[in-house]
Amino acid sequence: MTRDVGRTTRDLRRHNRTSVLTRLYLHGPASRYDLMRATGLSSATVSNVVTDLVADGLVAEAGLLDSDGGRPRTLLEVRPGYGQVAGVDIGETHVQVGLFDWTLDTLATATYPMDTGRPDPAVLAGLVTAGIEEVTAKAGVDTGTLLGVGVGVPGAVLPDGSVHAPTLGWSDVPFDALLRPHIAAPLHLDNCARTLGQAEMWRGAGRGAERAIVALLAVGVGAAVATGSPGGVTSTTSEWGHTVVEAGGAACRCGSHGCLEAYVGADAILGHYGRVPGAPELPGVGTEARVAALVAAASRPGPAADTVRWTAEYLGIGIANLINLLSPDRVILSGWVSGAMGPTMLPAVRDAMRRHTLDYLAAGTAVELGRLGPEAVALGAATLPVHGVLTGG
Repeated sequence: MTRDVGRTTRDLRRHNRTSVLTRLYLHGPASRYDLMRATGLSSATVSNVVTDLVADGLVAEAGLLDSDGGRPRTLLEVRPGYGQVAGVDIGETHVQVGLFDWTLDTLATATYPMDTGRPDPAVLAGLVTAGIEEVTAKAGVDTGTLLGVGVGVPGAVLPDGSVHAPTLGWSDVPFDALLRPHIAAPLHLDNCARTLGQAEMWRGAGRGAERAIVALLAVGVGAAVATGSPGGVTSTTSEWGHTVVEAGGAACRCGSHGCLEAYVGADAILGHYGRVPGAPELPGVGTEARVAALVAAASRPGPAADTVRWTAEYLGIGIANLINLLSPDRVILSGWVSGAMGPTMLPAVRDAMRRHTLDYLAAGTAVELGRLGPEAVALGAATLPVHGVLTGG
């Protein structure tokens, strides 16, 4: 009985600490009174939790807030210097490693291009560890002091750390076991679309949304449904790229036909351009460089501009399907294809979305570009160790 009481007390303290720290982390500086109102905890409990967080170096005072008719209130905020986290983007065209402070400001990045299609897992594990060493050396940080390393993969991660990633040709690959002996910090693996969704809700275009869909546009196409709440963010993934937008349409690498990915994935976009009569060959080596060249050429009439409009139409249809099904208040286009093509095709995407969405749902949904920059997926992976700090996990 005593042991159960002790466990219950520890759980309660951990819950209170998580509530206060998460509120400060996600919503910015607040007074003790603000924290009491936001968390529902008593004044004494908030005071005790804050004292512990300050002593542990997670939280610091951030000045005074004028109060109407009373004493100024002391503002509190999380300390960026508490520690650093690493985030890893395992993509189909590159491996990118980012080093961030624990409030997710970028300190250093390293990118390794990769156009092998089906990379060897051991080779990728070597790139990950090399990247972590590179970014920590750039920032003068000891790898052994990292709060954690998050790895985002384009597939499902099972409880034992094995990865199923059809787009990489992986089935039950023990990627966790390949990495863990070479990484001293706590290691976290998860689906990259889910972690990207969490990052956009925390620090990007999803802030303040009740329910956002975050689309990851790359060679593959995925989406996360992220729901905001006072206590944090819940993010789940979907196989949006394999929803059918044209019956009997283009062949998809999943074996089906007419999948969205077969129209708006990077390889599909380049393939369509290559089939346009008279389309000149795109300069550059690798998928990302050729997509960038296509966007540059789309500034004038011709095959590239036609390809952008074609892509925007199918992307708008795919977004309309999500809106009609899930009624989000925001759809966010992220990933490197969105970064490259989004500014050019966003007006056409919105137009196609409106034509294929019920009017009242379209009126209540904003379609926006992600705001996290080229290291968005790596930053998303970095939210995994940050979440561990927030929850004491």
